[in-house]
Amino acid sequence: MIKKLFGAALLLSFTTTSIFAQLPVEVTGVLVKKRLTPVKLFKVVEGKPVEISNTTPEEKGKFGFIFYPEYEGLYVIGTGTVGSPNDNYKFYFKGGEKLSVSILDSSYVLTGKTNSKENIVLTQWHDLVHPIEHKAINFMKVQSTFVDFFPDLESITAKAKTFLTGKATGNAKFDKNMKQYMAWDLASYATNFINTPRSAHPSTEEYSPYYATLKAQDFAKNTGSIYAYPWGGRTLSGLVGLNMRQQNIKYLPGVEGLKNTFALIPNDTLKADVLLDRVAGVKSYNDYKDLNDAFGKYVVTASQKKKNLDILTPLLTLKPGDNAYAFSYPDKDGKTVSMASLKGKVVLVDVWATWCGPCKAEIPHLKKLEEEMKGKDVEIISLSTDAPADKAKWLKMIKDENLGGTQLFAGGPGNEFSQYYKVNTIPRFLVFDKQGKIVTVDSPRPSNPALKELLEKTLAAK
Repeated sequence: MIKKLFGAALLLSFTTTSIFAQLPVEVTGVLVKKRLTPVKLFKVVEGKPVEISNTTPEEKGKFGFIFYPEYEGLYVIGTGTVGSPNDNYKFYFKGGEKLSVSILDSSYVLTGKTNSKENIVLTQWHDLVHPIEHKAINFMKVQSTFVDFFPDLESITAKAKTFLTGKATGNAKFDKNMKQYMAWDLASYATNFINTPRSAHPSTEEYSPYYATLKAQDFAKNTGSIYAYPWGGRTLSGLVGLNMRQQNIKYLPGVEGLKNTFALIPNDTLKADVLLDRVAGVKSYNDYKDLNDAFGKYVVTASQKKKNLDILTPLLTLKPGDNAYAFSYPDKDGKTVSMASLKGKVVLVDVWATWCGPCKAEIPHLKKLEEEMKGKDVEIISLSTDAPADKAKWLKMIKDENLGGTQLFAGGPGNEFSQYYKVNTIPRFLVFDKQGKIVTVDSPRPSNPALKELLEKTLAAK
């Protein structure tokens, strides 16, 4: 039974072992629904749930997970999706807990006697707020309008002020963060209610008093609390929309619309998240460029840069005259070389790797080309896509083969340059003009005399 019950999740316990947790979490549960659908386990990444495992309950609804938590904080278990709180429930894990739970049609209950103090408090809170959670989140299952919802919201927010009295768990981190979880929950339910289909909708003048206390600026001061909450990004968006209606700020598309939104968000990192959510919906490169030119300066974290490239790459035409990608990579001596620093020169980029036979076959021809271009405004960049673990091998080959030009290390085949230019095979040669514009992203190889002709033609162009 144990093997069958936990089989799908045992693999997870061995493949996601984390240095942050020495003890596994064991979840045993029963899905009490007419239809047995997969039960999913989610972690929270930057204010959004990310599925890390799922299991199909057996005939009587039993299911389970065993996993090592990557961090101490909120996780989500349920039958819903990553995009909505519907049929998904929050639990707190740090490692070593045993959670026993029954998931019902629109709620859950703890079972057994081994549940942690933290999850007992979370469940007591869930029970208190369930009337407004059910009406706000499960709007397809229950008919509710502001006439019945607002009184419940005011009653529960009043009770929330004293909810934590006498409920200290002994876990200082949880006890401190629980106040934030409560605030995010109430804001989530309040904003979700007014943003979902109803048979009657209130005017801003009819909003109950709690809405006047909700300020996006208060929730968006830092990334910590929003990134720790499973629907932090979704809730912040709801708060911004609420405040715009309260302040009679019209929704506008494009740059002007984002300016209005950013006026309500004091944190630059969160501005970047909002920008990326917005550009993810654009259909053309020009629309993307308008927004990115205005606000791309906010995109600074590694995850944001990756998401930005994932959004941008399908929109790119990569045609002659387009701006070159603003790369920045270290050379063999550790000095950073950027595309911007090469302006005024015709640039040839050779995308290669030390393990690539066809790449190495071009080296003699590349050396000859470099000699022929000496004294001209041509910069030859050899961009290694070797894995970080092979950097020493790259440096040795530069020395042993006496490689010339400017040798840069991109750090793996999945680097930003390769992704931007859709480099799936190497070697790949790209040419850019003196103004940093694309000439071609798939030029002839050095072994083909046509490459030298292309460089000379580009040099001569005005």
